[in-house]
Amino acid sequence: MKIPEIKKILYATDLSENARYAFGYAVSLASRYDAKITILHVLEELSPAALLLVGDIVGEKRLNTLRKEKQDTVIGSIKTRLEEFCSAFSEKAPECPFTVEKTVVETGHPVDQIIEYADSTDCDVIVMGSRGLSMLADVMLGSTSRRVLRRCSKPVMVVRLPEDNET
Repeated sequence: MKIPEIKKILYATDLSENARYAFGYAVSLASRYDAKITILHVLEELSPAALLLVGDIVGEKRLNTLRKEKQDTVIGSIKTRLEEFCSAFSEKAPECPFTVEKTVVETGHPVDQIIEYADSTDCDVIVMGSRGLSMLADVMLGSTSRRVLRRCSKPVMVVRLPEDNET
């Protein structure tokens, strides 16, 4: 049996406190295995019904222009926020070197985009947080991490925020 190498880590984040906590695990793996981290954030699109409603109000052409302008602005803002987060993290843990290979912001359904990105980039492991909802809420609503874990062919490390940090 061949021991798997970890050289490419996909860290999927929703920018929550829990996701920030999970980043520590991605950094730990990267440091231990001399791996590179790709940070992925997925902007969820408006529902088709919402798009139709807005399209009816402003017109389809204007809606497409607004979507593109806002998407570029939001993506730039999120990338800046993620880069600042990485810088702050590396200042707090200088003994734990890591390399962020790239920061990616995609638009679409989070589960589909995470799995598609993981497959297309040939990452070795996905690291992501889990909100740690109550069992009933988790069963009723499901969660992004749970669905990625169930559907993805890659290893997935789901990190839960410790109870003393949960809000």
